[in-house]
Amino acid sequence: MPGYAVGVDVGGTNTDGVLLDPSTTSLASKDSIKAFFKSPTTSNPSQGIETVITTLLQTAKIDAKEVTSVTIGTTHFINAVLEKDRNRLAPVAVIRLCGPFSRDVYPAIDWPADLRDIICQHCGFVDGGLEIDGECISNIDESQVAAECRIIKEKNITSVVINGIFSPSDFEHRQEERVAEWVRKYHTEADVVISKEVANLGFIERENAAILNASILPFAKSTIHSFEHAIRRLELHCPLFITQNDGTILPAQLAARLPIRTFSSGPTNSMCGAAFLVQNQTEKESMLVVDIGGTSTDVGMLLANGLPRQAAAVTEISGVRMNFSCPDVKSIGLGGGSIVRRNSTTGKLAIGPESVGHHIQWRALVFGGDVATATDYAVASQGLAGIGDAGLVPVAVKDEIPEYTAVVTQMLERVIDSMKTSDADIPVLLVGGGAILAPDTLKGASRVVKPEYSGVANAIGAAIARVSGTIDTMVSTADRTTQAVLEDISKMAVDKAVENGAIRESVKIAEMDVIPLNYIANKARVIVKAIGDFDFSIPTTRSSIDADESFIENVVVEKKPSDEPFAAEVPALDISSYKPTVTAKREWIISEVDLEWISTGCYILGTGGGGTPYPHFVRLREMMRKGSVVRVISPEDLKDSAVVACGGGKGSPTVSIEKLPANEQMEAQRMVYDKLGYQPDAVIALEIGGGNGLQGMILGASNNLNVPTVDGDWMGRAYPVSWQITPVVVGGDKAHFLPTAIADGNGNNMLLLSGTSEKLIERIFRAALSEMGSHVACAKGPCSGKNTKAYVIENTISLAWRIGRAVALCRSKNQIDSVADAIIEEVGGNESAQVLFRGKIISVERKTVKGHVYGEVVISAADVSGAGAAMEFSGLLKIPFKNENIMASAIDVEGEGGGYRERAGSNLRVRCVERRGDWDPRI
Repeated sequence: MPGYAVGVDVGGTNTDGVLLDPSTTSLASKDSIKAFFKSPTTSNPSQGIETVITTLLQTAKIDAKEVTSVTIGTTHFINAVLEKDRNRLAPVAVIRLCGPFSRDVYPAIDWPADLRDIICQHCGFVDGGLEIDGECISNIDESQVAAECRIIKEKNITSVVINGIFSPSDFEHRQEERVAEWVRKYHTEADVVISKEVANLGFIERENAAILNASILPFAKSTIHSFEHAIRRLELHCPLFITQNDGTILPAQLAARLPIRTFSSGPTNSMCGAAFLVQNQTEKESMLVVDIGGTSTDVGMLLANGLPRQAAAVTEISGVRMNFSCPDVKSIGLGGGSIVRRNSTTGKLAIGPESVGHHIQWRALVFGGDVATATDYAVASQGLAGIGDAGLVPVAVKDEIPEYTAVVTQMLERVIDSMKTSDADIPVLLVGGGAILAPDTLKGASRVVKPEYSGVANAIGAAIARVSGTIDTMVSTADRTTQAVLEDISKMAVDKAVENGAIRESVKIAEMDVIPLNYIANKARVIVKAIGDFDFSIPTTRSSIDADESFIENVVVEKKPSDEPFAAEVPALDISSYKPTVTAKREWIISEVDLEWISTGCYILGTGGGGTPYPHFVRLREMMRKGSVVRVISPEDLKDSAVVACGGGKGSPTVSIEKLPANEQMEAQRMVYDKLGYQPDAVIALEIGGGNGLQGMILGASNNLNVPTVDGDWMGRAYPVSWQITPVVVGGDKAHFLPTAIADGNGNNMLLLSGTSEKLIERIFRAALSEMGSHVACAKGPCSGKNTKAYVIENTISLAWRIGRAVALCRSKNQIDSVADAIIEEVGGNESAQVLFRGKIISVERKTVKGHVYGEVVISAADVSGAGAAMEFSGLLKIPFKNENIMASAIDVEGEGGGYRERAGSNLRVRCVERRGDWDPRI
């Protein structure tokens, strides 16, 4: 039976509601919106929801029985994390299914200490986990799980996370599901969260998300249960939904299990609502949505498909890295309640970020208060009817209106420019209750649209949200076409959407991607998202949410006062004046700041491959915090007789995002030096690019070696195979490093005593590592100090440091567009490197051949005159790659037919700057 949909968005300042007729949503908004209402948010969200829905029904003269759905968007769960509120965050225990792996990178290792201390109270490492090919690292053991449950119960922890290596790809063994059953068996009061239901591939980031999800479960259950009680009291007999980060909905009982999926739903609702409000006024094109609320302004990109542009694969909330779907949103402290004052130092007018929030109706000047807010200036300048009394605004404030308008315009134009991917003007939609603050024209906007009902766009977005199903998995592509693989995974995504409540006939594939895995033949990561309309014909049952009934009616979302003192604010690092520590013995003692910059530089020197340094970065940082000292020395300080060890990872970097290392690096080194009967004097990284760039420092700082690391490597960047090194270039393709060894960390080791060439040794080891989880640690045999000085590419750790420092400087100054120029300046200026091209990636092609990913990136030129570029670019740039890249071809585009003519070829390698005679990384 046709009915009405209610959308409610519970914000920090206001609770907005809208009553929508779904049968007319294809018409103009005025025909489908039957009523809307905005009310100040109260400490008890259920009361505000009741007030809003009651008003909607009375205004539209609609009987409660005619409402077919209620969808609520809320920021309460993310606020609990942002505020680090012990009253709303439960302690969590983690059980890792990992075998011998990941033990040096414990849960929440990279979290802010105060948040980790509140939440993470136990971790148990047990057998389990999968290899990238789906084989078990080890079988799960019920007795081990039972033992962990006894400890968890003794600690009075009821929120438990199960996280297994490569669990999102585990469709056969179902290890996480089986362990969850055992936990419920031995700890009957436990709330169990399995990581694969929360997020996708990326062990650390998925676990982080699962831990936060588990921590807010009790509060989320009580809050959502209070929402359901509000619906019952209104005698609404319809399903309740909660909006997700990606613009789709979850049934209330599922949202109570996965509250983390609601973290960024507020901005998403606004973007989707904005798209609905202009659906008959604009063509299908990308648009920026500027949502101005009571406290802040959120800016996001709405794509032509009607969905928000998603953020990078890794997002960060309250200092915690996660990898769940999240809209790409930038926020600034500009809202209707923003406090306006004159800066005592500069004398200039400043707006926000402080805000009176939902106290605006008695603190703002137009309402008889004594605080000048952005709303006061807007009312005084525009004569807005129905918002307070403009006559209460003092003359002194009215005299500042021109300056106020200029500041608002500048704030909005800056954030708009930061969200654009090119300098072309783009349509801007202004929504939110504070949209009245914005001018009618903005630099960078092709047009500024303030649609009708824009003040409740967030509630509209909630009301029209759809159902999704996403599959992110590893699959075999052997003897199958890409199209066949996509068809199979697409069917799974459609089934997932239907399982979540969508009408099968309405489900469409919204996104899909196939990513071949580096170094692994016939294996790819496939991501498919399907979206459809909710099936309101599905019988609904009353809440299955298990919440504390005595707490339901007293859910308070404001943070309670705490007796704990505020943590002292850590002063920001002065990057320009920072200098690393170099001892009188010419040893560079690596600090955490140095390490962070080096990691950034290693990532960039990976030239598109090499794997992320992040897991190795947090591991080494933890070693340093526990007392390990990382020493880096110049190659020229090596004695000719010195013994220099070398180590690094071999195989697919994709493995490292899931299977965090065990002790395989040191096991491989032990095999070599136990055979030789002596120990090395120093260690050098195989390659500086990617994750291997940190391996030399990890080995050198370990208790087993405790030797300095040479400031250099054998590649100067990252290359696909380990025989592509300077010793082979200089000394020929013979076996330079014998004996040499590999270890997989799970008890499988190989020592090669002789070989005819580095190339053949590589082929032998690659044949073996394909059976050892597609990733191993490699220890190359010793190199003399004399040969190291002859072969080394000098000062590449220093180079990575300089690159990382340049990036950090640009970030601190919000000058990301200039980062390439800053890097070039750091590494020696135009004589060392140059900007070849600036533009936007328009296509990426990939295919797997003999375990390597071959492909091509095509970049279209963009006008970047505003980025400080000294030259303009046109046409296209094509960058072919074999895992990593090494060259680029610029292409002229001739005529409308799109004919291409190759213009030039360029080497992308950044030349290292030699600093002989006076080595000092501080120079």
